[in-house]
Amino acid sequence: MVWGPPGVGKSQIVGAIATRHRVPIVDLRLAQMEPTDLRGIPFREGRHVVWAPPALLPDASRHGQRGILFLDEITSAVPTVTAAAYQLILDRRLGEYRVPDGWAIFAAGNRHGDRGVTYTMPAPLANRFAHYEIEADLDDWVAWAHAHGIDPRLVGFLRFRPDLLFDFDPNRSGPAFPSPRSWEFASRALGKFGHDSALLAESLKGSVGTAAGLAARAYIDHVDRLPDIAAVAAGRVADVPAGVELQYALAAALVRHVTRLPRPEQETATANVLGYARRFRQRELGVMLVADLARSIGRPLYDVPQFAEWAEELGDLLSYDRA
Repeated sequence: MVWGPPGVGKSQIVGAIATRHRVPIVDLRLAQMEPTDLRGIPFREGRHVVWAPPALLPDASRHGQRGILFLDEITSAVPTVTAAAYQLILDRRLGEYRVPDGWAIFAAGNRHGDRGVTYTMPAPLANRFAHYEIEADLDDWVAWAHAHGIDPRLVGFLRFRPDLLFDFDPNRSGPAFPSPRSWEFASRALGKFGHDSALLAESLKGSVGTAAGLAARAYIDHVDRLPDIAAVAAGRVADVPAGVELQYALAAALVRHVTRLPRPEQETATANVLGYARRFRQRELGVMLVADLARSIGRPLYDVPQFAEWAEELGDLLSYDRA
């Protein structure tokens, strides 16, 4: 059972697990279901009544031998639906239906008090789960953002303003607020409306809230002063921008650029970026740049000869594991 506030990425985490293991995921939104949607429909067979299980439940012949049954929004389901799920979750069966052995069962929901439509999870249901609470983590989000095409200007902005990655207070937040999910919306807005200043400003505010949207827009307006990213990665630009906000933006843009290069070019660019990172006056920002690069490209970073030189120079700030 995965708990967490709205927008933190609970559903995406479960989806990513299914993708990583190359298995299907059957996503049941219990908040939109009635008890009979799970139990199935009774019909007469001779002198007996039997139940026809719903086709949406995992079936080895139709869905495969392995997969994930995901009971999303379980805390928003009415008690009669969660009661119907008791046997499914603990015994992996509903009447004569059985969940295939190779299928894992996950559930997710908002916490009580997150200003969502939630019911207190009954103790018998809660005792059928192992419970984990998810929190927004900037380093994890940055690695995800680089892998999923999030605009590097927003990555740089959130490195600059980490407090705005997730800012939700159920007692004061408006309909739009900063969260990992809503920053993805903001990235889409940048891609669609970057040519229209007024429309972009309203789209950012509509995605992450007024305060965060205005701050992101002000930051983006300064990013135009960045040096040529490709030239930096190619070793043709040596100067580091003076403004701290520009250094955050530059670091994010460099990581995005290097991760998209083919392997032979990536190794050369990585070596140049390692040399460039040593030029940051605030050494912690250079370390942040290389750490984000490590999360994005992994072990190949450690195999670049220049990495050892960089690590030796900045050893007092580092803790890393080649494994």
